[in-house]
Amino acid sequence: MGIWNKITGQFIDIVEWLDNTQDTMVYRFERDDNEIKNGAQLIVRESQVAVFINEGQLADTFQAGTYTLTTQNLPILSTLKGWKYGFNSPFKAEVYFVNTKNFTDNKWGTKNPIMLRDAEFGPIRLRAFGSYTIRVTDAPKFLKEIVGTNAEFTTDQVTDQLRNLVVTRFTDIIGESKIPVLDMAGNYNEFSKYIKEQIKDDFNEYGIEVTKVLVENISLPPEVEAALDKRSSMGVIGNLDQYMKYQGGQALGNMGNNPDGGNLGNLVGIGAGLNMVNNMTGGMGGNQTPPPMPSYFVAVNGQQTGPFNLAQLQQMAQSAQFNAQSLVWSQGMAGWIAAGQVPQLANVFGAVPPPLPPPPPPVG
Repeated sequence: MGIWNKITGQFIDIVEWLDNTQDTMVYRFERDDNEIKNGAQLIVRESQVAVFINEGQLADTFQAGTYTLTTQNLPILSTLKGWKYGFNSPFKAEVYFVNTKNFTDNKWGTKNPIMLRDAEFGPIRLRAFGSYTIRVTDAPKFLKEIVGTNAEFTTDQVTDQLRNLVVTRFTDIIGESKIPVLDMAGNYNEFSKYIKEQIKDDFNEYGIEVTKVLVENISLPPEVEAALDKRSSMGVIGNLDQYMKYQGGQALGNMGNNPDGGNLGNLVGIGAGLNMVNNMTGGMGGNQTPPPMPSYFVAVNGQQTGPFNLAQLQQMAQSAQFNAQSLVWSQGMAGWIAAGQVPQLANVFGAVPPPLPPPPPPVG
């Protein structure tokens, strides 16, 4: 009885594979030199393809279903084995189960920054990452081009090569699109569709279809992002003069909430701070603009001349072409008045030396 069990144990009655992993793409059926019995049952589940290989040659392929292995459904293997009239004895063959489900969440990303020329920031470096989904569409080609004789093949063994293809196509579209960096976030879907279309033929060469590509993030170097944050903060603050005054007002309000009512030192400090803010915003431009230099028209022989600025009027006064009785007019004045009555012109006449004293009488 023991001998009979040993003999019958060398024959395989059922050929199947139950996958309890999430990343196995190909599994070679464990045969351990046992022979497949004539009339054995082959069970191929949904999202599986079974491929028979005889002495290194691709033979018959089976889609999902249950099969009784006979000459009729093993035509290629029958030819390779030389079974002209059917077979009645067990046979040896390698059986590979290829998983045709979608393998999701495969990551891709740029190992090194992509150098680009941006219209707003000039030369910059970008990094990007995302994910993609693949599935096997041509099991014999996938076995021939990628798997070889591996007894078990997982996604990790092929994703490096596929990731490089995705990054290459992404780099092309980023360089050719000329889209400003600040507008790229609004084009992730377009980038994803373009990459998927461009890598389709590359993946098909391996018997693989890429069913989805996602661009999840495009980022700048940390130091550039920090500079952008500062720039954005200034934009949010807006008018620096008003912002600083608002901060000062808040400080005064906080003092009012103080049970002690604040003290003179605090008030003096706030006053000095506001004064400093005014000086700063004035020095930085802010919303304050210096008043225009005054200019005056001068009546000469009943004719309007000018306008003249203060420096020109001073030169005219020194050359006796302009004096305190000269009629002048400037914007904002009701009418023509004597220059000596205009306070702003006092310095003009103050700079004119008085008349020389008469010479002393002769001695004699």
